[in-house]
Amino acid sequence: MPKLFVSALEPSSNIHLRELKKHLKNIEFIGIFEQDLGKPLYDPREFSVMGFSDVFSKLKFFYQANKKMAKLAMQADLVLLMDASSFHIPLAKNIKKLDPKKPIIYYILPQIWAWKPWRGKKIEQYCDQLGAILPFEVPFYRKKATYVGHPLLDEITYQKQSPKGEGIVFMPGSRRGEIDRIFPIFAQAAKQIQDKKKILVVPQAFKNLELKSIYGEQIHQFEISFDAHKSLYEAEFAFICSGTATLEAALIGTPFILGYKTRAIDFMIAKVFVKLHYIGLANIFYNALNGETPGRGKTQLHKELIQNDLNAHNLIEQYYRLDREKFLIESGRIKKYLKYGSAENIAKWIKLTLF
Repeated sequence: MPKLFVSALEPSSNIHLRELKKHLKNIEFIGIFEQDLGKPLYDPREFSVMGFSDVFSKLKFFYQANKKMAKLAMQADLVLLMDASSFHIPLAKNIKKLDPKKPIIYYILPQIWAWKPWRGKKIEQYCDQLGAILPFEVPFYRKKATYVGHPLLDEITYQKQSPKGEGIVFMPGSRRGEIDRIFPIFAQAAKQIQDKKKILVVPQAFKNLELKSIYGEQIHQFEISFDAHKSLYEAEFAFICSGTATLEAALIGTPFILGYKTRAIDFMIAKVFVKLHYIGLANIFYNALNGETPGRGKTQLHKELIQNDLNAHNLIEQYYRLDREKFLIESGRIKKYLKYGSAENIAKWIKLTLF
């Protein structure tokens, strides 16, 4: 049986990997991924960091893991890297040092259009095929990148036909640091909205954990859901932390506000290096749709409340101000822009190499 070395460090990457695996029969996975996908050498949670200071504290671990993973990749017939460029670019380099002919596919590319564009040259140097999931990122590479579709179009089966719904969804992130900073503010906003069902969407990884220890006393005012897509579809509105969830809401058609807050030092560093007007994927795509530089345009699909702007008063204000009908129409343009899912196309690449 052919072996596929996979490195999927992010929770979202593992969701996309599950969809991809449906198209890959009789292939053994080795590497870093969640336990239900095979027998990984590492659990992705060991690589979870939040902000620049967390990265520095785990540098030794990352270095040692990278060396181990490069050696493990020698047992595989093909390498698949997903997202997480800070770990995967050095890993690709180490793999090519050990075996220059080892084929490497990079699926879900780093956002070189946002910052550190020089990474594109390195990725093309060490990787053989680049699977882009954003149509506008292909021109940032010289020749190896191809738009393969977007994984969320494989995974989302819901689409609203009307802006109406029941209840309000709250999604304060999947990392403990995000939840600690953002959930208390979301909970304050929830208290100010009367006679509405409030649904807290909790990551699947927390399913068997004591949720009160993660979210605190305020959790009692929410219904709990582990199904983000279904909850977004049924809801009338959502308050969402930055990340993939913002694009999920846009593709489903659920009006939302993005709220994000990180540590002050991390925000200051990011402002120096990342020159974007928006951090939400839906707004970034919306810029591209309107002929603007992605992330740097003037148009926006939804409001973003960042750092000190994120407070209960501003959340409630935007909740009442957002034009639901316009949002539904404009968010539908994003789905057309992305065209199709990516899993089947990446699976074809893999099978062409292995069989």
